[in-house]
Amino acid sequence: MVGRLRLWSGYALFFYVVTHLLNHTLGLISLRILEAGRHWFVLIWHNPIGQTVLYGALFGHFFLALWSLYQRRALKLSPWEWTQWILGMLIIPLGATHVVGTRLAHELYGVEPGYPWVLGSLVVGGWTGIFQQFALPLVVWLHACIGLHFAWRLRPWYRTWLPLLYAIALLVPVGSIAGAAIALRDVADLAQQPGFLQNLFERAHVPSQDGIANLYDISRKLQIGALVVLVGALSARPLRDLWERRAGVVRLDYDERRSVAQPTGLTILEMSRIAGIPHASVCGGRGRCSTCRVRVGGQDRAKLPEASPEEQKVLARVGAPANVRLACQLRPPPGHYRVTPLLPASAGPVEAYRRQPQAHGGEHYVAILFADIRGFTSISEGKLPYDVVFLLNRYFRATGQAIEAAGGRLDKFIGDGVMAIFGLGKEPQVACREALDAARRMGEALADLNEALSGDLDQPLRIGIGLHSGATIVGEMGYARATHLTAIGDTVNIASRLEALTKEFAAELVVSQELLDRAGVDLGALESHDVEIRGRQGRLTVRAVKKVIELTAMS
Repeated sequence: MVGRLRLWSGYALFFYVVTHLLNHTLGLISLRILEAGRHWFVLIWHNPIGQTVLYGALFGHFFLALWSLYQRRALKLSPWEWTQWILGMLIIPLGATHVVGTRLAHELYGVEPGYPWVLGSLVVGGWTGIFQQFALPLVVWLHACIGLHFAWRLRPWYRTWLPLLYAIALLVPVGSIAGAAIALRDVADLAQQPGFLQNLFERAHVPSQDGIANLYDISRKLQIGALVVLVGALSARPLRDLWERRAGVVRLDYDERRSVAQPTGLTILEMSRIAGIPHASVCGGRGRCSTCRVRVGGQDRAKLPEASPEEQKVLARVGAPANVRLACQLRPPPGHYRVTPLLPASAGPVEAYRRQPQAHGGEHYVAILFADIRGFTSISEGKLPYDVVFLLNRYFRATGQAIEAAGGRLDKFIGDGVMAIFGLGKEPQVACREALDAARRMGEALADLNEALSGDLDQPLRIGIGLHSGATIVGEMGYARATHLTAIGDTVNIASRLEALTKEFAAELVVSQELLDRAGVDLGALESHDVEIRGRQGRLTVRAVKKVIELTAMS
């Protein structure tokens, strides 16, 4: 809830900043149009509703940011987090003078806070004031854009709209600064006329020197007050840590060689950062992206608190099992736990999107297909490397499209062979029928490919396919960026062996009777064999199909 309030208060402030900067861009036309546009800006914000939203969002965002800083157990932030924090803190000294000199000056002394007064004061004040006022919108804009980028980049639509958003992020501040600079130049030119600034300040009801000094004093006090609150939030952190050490120690074992022991109260992600253990966290520990998720075990796992509704929502999005938690949200009580990060530390936003429920590992009934080009070594002999790569890519595209059209999932390409999985999240009968349909489609695709390449091949491509089904271990396996959803086990090994038997039976397809029975398909008219599979006890009944293109299309 705190994170949501902080985000929505940021949205309100961002809308205020956008309308303010767009008003500045009218200075590109003329000073008169710039001032006329301010009346619309005042209409939106200088009313009871607008003022309540603006100042509520301003103070709420400030104090929620300090609360977030206090809540952090470690200040080991990523570069973009440090950048956003530093820009946010710079807003206070840069913005205090502007707010006091416009809004508070109007309330205390009746100053008309229009552009002539602001620009005239900049002309009189010199380059220091000009630098501060022109730096303010740039700092605010960069701070806001960083926040919006990391709040939105996990949304599926963000990548599509990114070019347009990037253009807006560039054009709005550039137009604003250019408009304000041209308006300032116009006022500076007019200030050369005798009595212009004096008349301007009289119309704006500028206070006396004592009043101006009072406004500067208020600005300094606001800055000092903000600094005191910031120092207070930072100073309270070690006191909190000292108090929490009384509750006990949490020990995390990451692997055989890495262990972390810290006082209770820290999240697993914070403990990883304190210990210098790389840990993925695309959203910066805000519980939005799921990339920091870990599998938690150990003797004290039963002590873990239940996941909050927000954490459960994120975990459900990625189909996480019960023993998987978000490292940025879980604060384990004193005890000994075993922690396994499920994503590489270099994980990016794409890993935060919804994944297959099988990704975390489990046993599922699936059908496995292995296929290989027969005699490819002899076919590739004498061909240029470019021609070999071209031929393989055409073959892979044809077979890949056939597999996906049948409802399967391409697992991997191995040399000139391919492995595919059918039935993830489906009934066994559907999985087996899809595998048979894929074999038929591959035969048709190969025939079309042979016809297309007839002028380039001395002999047509021939294929061997092995199909088997059964209970298989499915999950994301690999290391770092080479991690992907795959299957291992006896079923996979048998399907690979059946593909090799196509040479012995001079057939394009060897399929197990187990798969045919599950699919409800009768191939009794075809020759049957009882084969012995290396590494497996007992014999396996299989059917050999000479031409897969002759298989009846599966409905």
